[in-house]
Amino acid sequence: MAEKPSVLVTGAAGFIGFHMCQRLLADGYLVVGVDSLNDYYDPALKQARLDQLTPHADFTAITGKVETPGLLLDLFATHGFEAVIHLAAQAGVRYSIDNPRAYAEANLMGVFELIEAARAHPPKHMLMASTSSAYGANTQMPYRETDKTSAQMSFYAATKMANEAMSHSYAHLYDLPITMLRFFTVYGPWGRPDMALFKFTKAILNGEAIDVYNGGDMQRDFTYVDDIVEGMRQLMDVPPGTDSVGGYDSLSPVAPHRVVNIGNSKPTQLMDFIRALETALGRKAQCNMMAMQPGDVPATWADTSLLNSLTGYAPSTEVPEGVAAFVGWYRDYFKI
Repeated sequence: MAEKPSVLVTGAAGFIGFHMCQRLLADGYLVVGVDSLNDYYDPALKQARLDQLTPHADFTAITGKVETPGLLLDLFATHGFEAVIHLAAQAGVRYSIDNPRAYAEANLMGVFELIEAARAHPPKHMLMASTSSAYGANTQMPYRETDKTSAQMSFYAATKMANEAMSHSYAHLYDLPITMLRFFTVYGPWGRPDMALFKFTKAILNGEAIDVYNGGDMQRDFTYVDDIVEGMRQLMDVPPGTDSVGGYDSLSPVAPHRVVNIGNSKPTQLMDFIRALETALGRKAQCNMMAMQPGDVPATWADTSLLNSLTGYAPSTEVPEGVAAFVGWYRDYFKI
């Protein structure tokens, strides 16, 4: 019997990383999961995710920071990864205003350590998380991967754009196939406590008001986590080479490097999102209307036709369904 292929997932105890590890294990891969288990949000939630993975015989957990010199290099040398899913990062737009150094260390030095390890021990394909925040001040929507991205609104977004440029240079210099993934407002079970859905749910159940920015005049392309995972899983099998898919493509003219949106392609008004949450909870929200936050944007909307051209896949989970699934998980996890 052929040996199972090995995949590295960084940020394995994170929201998306946890779900991706589950999918890869179900598909028969050996998975090495790296996570620092830092305290940006409750480490107990990260540990609880990890506790779902560690009983699996094909999962190996490594605790450490991706920016630690040599950590990833040693793992690449030991395991000979067929594919890499890089999801470890300091996340969050608002936190990057208060603590930019954390973003420089995890997002810039972390990616440097990753691409250096890949240069020494090349995988067949690396998928690396970017962000819809890369589109910055763009107002023409839906966002397309070939749009200009030169006006980032937060340091978080700036580090992610730097990651795209760094990875492109290594793809060109060392012929490393790399796909950058621009995620759009991911939500779902096991989600992050710093994100709106988690905070809103907690507040409403506690009888507290929720902060609604820009007076509720916000649109987000809310994307259910299972759709993100499916998009990544299918893209794993489509490493960029030299052939364009035709139509429009973000494939580099000088490197096996491509940028791909993964979003729901259906922007939702924030107040409609809140109404879906009220329905799922069976409770009304008290809304504290706030001004726009620094670094934030009023709307996001993904053009996902490139994802569809490459894989035939299109995310499709509707907001009421996804929000209800999150609420079901939340009540079960917190025994509410």
